[in-house]
Amino acid sequence: MNRLLRYQISIAFVPLLLILPVHAAQAPSGSTAVLAVLETSDLHSNVVGYDYYKLAPDASIGFDRTATLIRQARKEFANTLLLDNGDTIQGTAFADYQALVKPPSCEQVLGIYKIMNALGYEGGTMGNHEFNYGLPFLNQITGSSFKVKDVAPQAKPCAGPNFPIVLANIHSLQTNQPLFAPYKIIDKKIVATGKDGKRVESTVKVGIIGFTPPEIMAWDKRWLEGRVKPVDIKASAERYIPEMRKKGAELVVVLGHSGLDDAAYSPKMEHTNWHLAKVPGVDVVLMGHSHQLFPNKDSSVPQFNLPGVDKVRGLVHGVPAVMPSQWGKHLGVVQLHLKSDGKRWTVEKDKTVVEARSTQTAPKTFVEPDPEVTALVRAEHEATIAYVKTPVGRSAFRMTTYFADVGDPSALEVVNRAQAEYVSKYVQANLPQYAKLPVLSVTAPFKAGFPTVADYTDVPAGDLALNNAADLYLFPNSLYAVKVDGAGLKAWLETAAGRFNTIDPAKTEAQELVNSRFPSFNFDTITSRDVSYEIDVTRAPGDRIRKLSYQGKPVEAKQEFLVATNNYRASGGGDFPGLDGSNVVLASPDNNRDILIDYIRSAKELSRKAQGAARSWRFAQVKTAGPVVFHSAPDLVGLAQEAGIDNVSQLKADDGSGKGTALYAVDLSK
Repeated sequence: MNRLLRYQISIAFVPLLLILPVHAAQAPSGSTAVLAVLETSDLHSNVVGYDYYKLAPDASIGFDRTATLIRQARKEFANTLLLDNGDTIQGTAFADYQALVKPPSCEQVLGIYKIMNALGYEGGTMGNHEFNYGLPFLNQITGSSFKVKDVAPQAKPCAGPNFPIVLANIHSLQTNQPLFAPYKIIDKKIVATGKDGKRVESTVKVGIIGFTPPEIMAWDKRWLEGRVKPVDIKASAERYIPEMRKKGAELVVVLGHSGLDDAAYSPKMEHTNWHLAKVPGVDVVLMGHSHQLFPNKDSSVPQFNLPGVDKVRGLVHGVPAVMPSQWGKHLGVVQLHLKSDGKRWTVEKDKTVVEARSTQTAPKTFVEPDPEVTALVRAEHEATIAYVKTPVGRSAFRMTTYFADVGDPSALEVVNRAQAEYVSKYVQANLPQYAKLPVLSVTAPFKAGFPTVADYTDVPAGDLALNNAADLYLFPNSLYAVKVDGAGLKAWLETAAGRFNTIDPAKTEAQELVNSRFPSFNFDTITSRDVSYEIDVTRAPGDRIRKLSYQGKPVEAKQEFLVATNNYRASGGGDFPGLDGSNVVLASPDNNRDILIDYIRSAKELSRKAQGAARSWRFAQVKTAGPVVFHSAPDLVGLAQEAGIDNVSQLKADDGSGKGTALYAVDLSK
């Protein structure tokens, strides 16, 4: 009998044990114990170390390796509490296959939850991406009974995770109650050491409470509007945590699917954990959403360099906090040293240890994956690979985002062409009032080397399959079209130009071109032969767009356009001015990736001239005293030149970042 099966069987007997009239007594005064709170977050359905876009193993990612860290921690600590902080069910072709192509039946457990059940997770919360596939799907795969519009009532809940999911700040409009239980108090059995050094069995009551960003109402408006509503996160914490304490919680763990922000608190804040750590009664804050590593003494991320944040020890206002980056790369570990007064357990705060343990043990070396975990989802994994190999067309050129930050449109234009064509045809057939307006399209380089050199879109010339389309368009967004005027279009592009740092032409030392705090997925780019503009990076953000023209004429402030984009952007995602959902003229039921696939099938073969060479923007020319540098995969100057980018040069094949990237320079005078 394998280890995971034994574990599942032991869990199955837990309810029988709990009904017996046996209760672990409170440990005698002076007893001590260590409880290690283990956190995963932002797994994004990377269940195994495999890149479905490249159809190749990737040892740097994967829940199968995180499982090995979990197993190691359980050997090290007598007492562990394993929790997940959301963004769990979405993010890979594996996830899309299970959600969109072959969803599990009511009796089947979603692949990633199957693993979590086998590993014995004891609680979790919802991230923002849990809502990407809609409430009916979420209701089914979490084994819930949502009372919300458009979710059909079921005779009994479907199969789901064997652990409680908590979420305090999203309420059903139908009931005005939380969609999930706002909190749960777990009777955690632990092994302690008495004052006499002998083993003592006891129970500590651990309360867990969860929160997700209120922006889900904009990001997934099509699924959530009229069905659920966000409520104030801080107010919810201040309401429920005293209630949890009153019901006996000795420890309170916040599962906050967000990062840190020290701005004045607002109910609409995306990152609330800095404020939640101040709420009385909080013992631990588990963080996520930002895909960062905390604690990390070397971090230059602004949110970890705020007042009250100790990025070395992993404390926020003295409260232990951890963020285990993304995709299963790390496991958060908070070692809580507990002491009993004979009545309850309390935390000896000065002994707390916080760390984020990596699956990487040395350069290019990682812990071994857990083979039993891999076996649990082998069928789904193999089905996903077969699915993404489905052919859709051909490309005569290589489409990449290695040089998207300096103007290469090769991986962007085909997306923009597909979106613009879709909107144009729809408008002509169904929206005659907009038939005379020019149709533009924007997209962004979703993959631009953020975590490692492997995180770039790279579609080779040759046959194109579904996995290539997923590489070109990463997210399961729906296509939306908005009406904007010339002033709004310029403001849109100004916001996107925040991707770049402000360059001082007089500086002789090297200056970084790209603002690493500005996500590449917000760098919206037009690739149209009808549009041209310049980005002047020597000017401050908000004043960079120059010579914006349409068909050779300056764009007028009141000139009207239709712009194809996605539901995230059109509904306010990224805080672009004028984009709040009020100017949407088309909310398509079709997602952007399917529209791209249909376009490729129709075109049959893509060429650089027709689908990969339209470059609408360039940097305003300026002579700089020192080099302007950026980072990308090494030894690809030739690829840049093929794309018409002739002003870049490689300075170092290894930039020293540890990501595998090279250091390049861009000559802004050309």
